[in-house]
Amino acid sequence: MLSDQDRRLREGDEAMLENLHATKEMGYRSCDLLLEGDLEAYAELMHEHWENKRRRSPGMASDRIDMLYTLARRSGVIGGKLVGAGGGGFLVVYARRPSDTRQAMAAAGAQELLFDFEFGGAHASVYA
Repeated sequence: MLSDQDRRLREGDEAMLENLHATKEMGYRSCDLLLEGDLEAYAELMHEHWENKRRRSPGMASDRIDMLYTLARRSGVIGGKLVGAGGGGFLVVYARRPSDTRQAMAAAGAQELLFDFEFGGAHASVYA
């Protein structure tokens, strides 16, 4: 996907350039929303980013991921992001009703991976 995007940029594809500029602006807005603590607006921006990325790279997700994202949205998810290698990885979502989303995703055979944020940056523990 990245090589296709690079090729299109080198060929002067204006739509690709505009899409990437929009992605950059979304990154700035994402940072602002997170700093403000406005998680619902951030989740809405995640969905906008999802749609923008789909226009840029139709192959960014597999049919299974597309199905799971659609299912998640129907269960109350505001937005989501695919993180990891192109065409796969992890689907991270922000849900208004997490229990509904968990139930819907489990019924579809999706495995949940719990995570948390690290606000202190990278660090090493020393054991004596």
